[in-house]
Amino acid sequence: MISEKLQKGQLLIAEPSIIGDLSFNRSVILLADHNEEGSVGFILNKPLKYTIQDLLPEIEANFKIYNGGPVEQDNLYFIHNVPDLITNSIEISNGIFWGGNFELTKNLINQGLIKKKNIRFFLGYTGWDSEQLENEMQSNSWILTKNIYQKDILGKSSVHFWKEKIIELGGEYLIWSNAPENPILN
Repeated sequence: MISEKLQKGQLLIAEPSIIGDLSFNRSVILLADHNEEGSVGFILNKPLKYTIQDLLPEIEANFKIYNGGPVEQDNLYFIHNVPDLITNSIEISNGIFWGGNFELTKNLINQGLIKKKNIRFFLGYTGWDSEQLENEMQSNSWILTKNIYQKDILGKSSVHFWKEKIIELGGEYLIWSNAPENPILN
């Protein structure tokens, strides 16, 4: 399950040792892009208290907004699995796409043609400069895995996603699956 080479479409699972980091503690990140200039990802399992309609009242849907990461948290981003409907999307991999024509996307949501299972909205993103993510991998900050869910990951990821992935890893990680988020409070 663990991959050796970083590439877009993979999942980054925060090592249990990342404690106290508000952005990344118990995060599962979809790596949306990775190249020699750096990397971009979106945290999949950190829902915020807002819906898309709270931020954009013209969108008639209650899709949750997620904390995508600490970079540009005043910007809205989205990933989806309907490239045939949303033009100008960029393929991440395995049927997951990033962005596209936002005006068209709003209209398609209002028409009921894009459902909650098709799209995920984020405030902000996670970004790394050139070789920064590689350095974090060498310091064992992240566990790299394949996205076995492919385009269905939009419906799979939840607040419990980190725990599920840690249980899947098994071995030395199992003890962390039931540990409190802040072990000092135990």
